[in-house]
Amino acid sequence: MNDSSVLPASAIPALDIPAANEVSLLRLYLLRAMYLLVVVGLGAVVWPGILQQHKQWELMQGIVTCMLAAFSLLAALGLRYPLKMLPVLLWELLWKTLWLALVPLPQWRAGHVDEAIVGNIFACSMVVLVYISIPWRYVFVHYLKNPGERWR
Repeated sequence: MNDSSVLPASAIPALDIPAANEVSLLRLYLLRAMYLLVVVGLGAVVWPGILQQHKQWELMQGIVTCMLAAFSLLAALGLRYPLKMLPVLLWELLWKTLWLALVPLPQWRAGHVDEAIVGNIFACSMVVLVYISIPWRYVFVHYLKNPGERWR
C-alpha cells in the first residue's frame, strides 16, 4: 500500500520542539510525585467506597466518585508516561483553579465563607503543587506553539 499523501520524514520541516529528554529528570520526578500523590490520595478516599459500596449513591455523588476514580487510573498511567499524561494534570489544575476563583473567592470577598466548603478550599488549594510540578516550557511548546493536528 502506497499512500502518496504521507510525506517522508525528510520532507517535513524541522520544528523547534524540545524532545522529552529536554525535560529534566528532576521535573519528570516531580510529575511522577504529583501523579503518585493523586493515586495514593484518591486510592485512600475514593476506591474503598467503590470496592465496598454498601449504599446507593445520589446522582452527583455517583458522578463525582466515578470521575475521581477515572482520574486516579489515568494518574496511575502518568507514573509510567508523565509527559504523555500531562493533559490529566492540566485538567486537574484548571478545574481546581476555576472552582477556587468562582465558588469560595466571591464568598470570601463578601465576608462570608460557607462552612460546607472550607474543607474543599484546603483540598483544592493543594493545586499549587500541580502548578509547581508542570514543565511549563514543554506545555507552551507542545500545546500552544506547536501546530495543531490536521482536521481532514
